[in-house]
Amino acid sequence: MNRDAFVKIMDAKLKLIRNEMDFTQDKMAEMIGLSKKTLVQIEKGRSSLGWTGAALVALLFKDSEMIQLALGGNPQDLVLSLAFNHYEDHYERTLGGKVWWKDLEQRGPYKIQQNIISQHYRILDSQERRICSSFDLEYVQKRLKELHKAEDKT
Repeated sequence: MNRDAFVKIMDAKLKLIRNEMDFTQDKMAEMIGLSKKTLVQIEKGRSSLGWTGAALVALLFKDSEMIQLALGGNPQDLVLSLAFNHYEDHYERTLGGKVWWKDLEQRGPYKIQQNIISQHYRILDSQERRICSSFDLEYVQKRLKELHKAEDKT
């Protein structure tokens, strides 16, 4: 998935998200910083949220069932992967990928998972915390080797 595909998904789901949250057009427009007229144009497919608006909607409404189904779980990981080529940080603990993720490779306490919807990758540690995420499998595999080597040295 790239930014354009992400924006198209968010454009298509905007009205469904608004309805799921039980917001009026006025309330939704206020929440995401748009005029009601612009919101209506986006909902009718005549305009677009753009990258910034799509990222904002995904993160503001991250618990939305519509977003989770469309993007494969919590969108934070996906948005960070799209915003940065290779994003690394110690994230909060995850659910371990029981629904939206498939395990690809494991070395010691670290494993690579791939999201079944967006196809991006992440590394989790033994406590199910995200270490990094990227769309670049070679990069993620390289990081897994580095993490495993560092683990062996300790």
